[in-house]
Amino acid sequence: MDARAGRRAIASAPVVGAVLGLLVAAVMLGVPGLLGGFLCVGLVALATRGMHLDGLADTADGLGCYGPPERALAVMKEGGVGAFAVVALIVVLGLQAVSLGTVHWGAVVVAFASGRAAFSWCCRHGVPAARPDGLGSLVAGSQSVFVPVGWFAFLAGVAVPVVPSHLWAGPLAVLLAFAVLVVFTAHVSKRLGGITGDVLGAACELTVTVVLVVCALAAR
Repeated sequence: MDARAGRRAIASAPVVGAVLGLLVAAVMLGVPGLLGGFLCVGLVALATRGMHLDGLADTADGLGCYGPPERALAVMKEGGVGAFAVVALIVVLGLQAVSLGTVHWGAVVVAFASGRAAFSWCCRHGVPAARPDGLGSLVAGSQSVFVPVGWFAFLAGVAVPVVPSHLWAGPLAVLLAFAVLVVFTAHVSKRLGGITGDVLGAACELTVTVVLVVCALAAR
C-alpha cells in the first residue's frame, strides 16, 4: 500500500466501520444481552485480526512506562503484553460487551463508524509520525482537518434516533467521544512526538467505547 492508497483508506474507513457495526447489530438481534455482547466483541476481534486491540495494548504499555519518547516507542514495538495493556483490554472489552447488550442497533453502527472516523483525526495535517517506519509514517498528516470534522458532524446528525427515549443522547455520545479523542491524540502526540499505527488502533477502540457507554447509560 502506497501513501495515496493509505490516504484514501483512512478517509473512507468509517464506511467499513458502519458495515462492521451492521454485522455486530445483526448478531445482537439474534443473541441479545451480555452473552451477545461478549460474542460480538470476539467476532469483531476476529474480523479485524485484532489489529486495533493490539494497538490499544501496545499504546497503553508505551504510555504507562513513564520513560522518554524513545523508551515508550521501544516498549510499543516490543510486542509484549504488560500490566497496563492487560488492564486496558479488560476494561475496554468489558465496557464494550456490557454496552452492546443494552443499546439500540443504530448506536452500534454509529459507534463502529465513529471509531474508524478517529483515524482521520489522528492523521490530520500537522500531526507527524512518531517513527520513520510503519503504518503511522505512511498515513500521518494525510488528512485535511475537514475530513474528521465532517465525519463526526455527520455521525452526530444520524445518531439522533439511536437512543429512542432520549434523542439528544446519540449526538452527545458522538461529540463526547470526539472530545475524548482530541484530548487523547494531543497527549499521545506530546508524549511520543507523533502517531503510530498502534495509536490509530487505540484511538479507534477508545472512541467506540465512549459512544457505546454513553448510549447505554442514556438508554437505562
